[in-house]
Amino acid sequence: MSDLVLIERDAYDVKGAVKLTMNRPGAFNALSEAMLDALERALKELAQSDARVVVLAGEGRAFCAGHDLKEMRAEPAIDYYRELFARCSRMMLTIQRMPQPVIARVQGIATAAGCQLVAMCDLAVASSEARFAVSGVNLGLFCATPGVALSRNVARKAAFEMLVTGEFIDAATARERGLVNRVASPDELDDAVRSLAATIAAKPREAVAAGKGLFYRQLESGIEAAYALASETMACNMMEDATLEGTQAFIEKRAPRWK
Repeated sequence: MSDLVLIERDAYDVKGAVKLTMNRPGAFNALSEAMLDALERALKELAQSDARVVVLAGEGRAFCAGHDLKEMRAEPAIDYYRELFARCSRMMLTIQRMPQPVIARVQGIATAAGCQLVAMCDLAVASSEARFAVSGVNLGLFCATPGVALSRNVARKAAFEMLVTGEFIDAATARERGLVNRVASPDELDDAVRSLAATIAAKPREAVAAGKGLFYRQLESGIEAAYALASETMACNMMEDATLEGTQAFIEKRAPRWK
């Protein structure tokens, strides 16, 4: 595995938790072509593993500053840009398509495609010192692909304001708007991440995986189709051994004996 992405298993002393750390601190963890490829490979490998929850982090002061602008500017050709943004979209969609919940651990700035990365993660825990922006418009480049993820997390007018102003919002505002789930002081950030990861890792893997897949499919469906998808998912989920044990344990008023 590339040293651009560091992998720690049983992270935070939580069995089944895997931490992926973007490791370009000198470049604010910018998403170079190599970084995009390294992230996609790591995520796809974890999707096939027995991991229960994934934490995505950034080394250094920034979570992720978006695309590598120096790399982008070196080859100004339409076909190159089409392939670059398609490659980034594939990596982002890998997060949503993998069965494990992915938690963004945001300790610093998350801008442009870095903010998109936070929005694409299933959950996000931010330091109170973190800041967020989709600031491409300040350079004359509207953050179109980050806007896809942002508009699916944040209310429409709030998302559009961020996209057309390029202004930063702080962690408290990001939580109010639904971009992050929890905010903690810098020295308590890892405790907050650990708590959320441990809670998820303690649940049956099959139920979480089925639920995550259904969650995103139904969001993109009309309500009747969403209910049909949800009903089928629940029916199949009820046949899982872990679910049968969990419901029996509830009836018998005891803790589930999950494997």
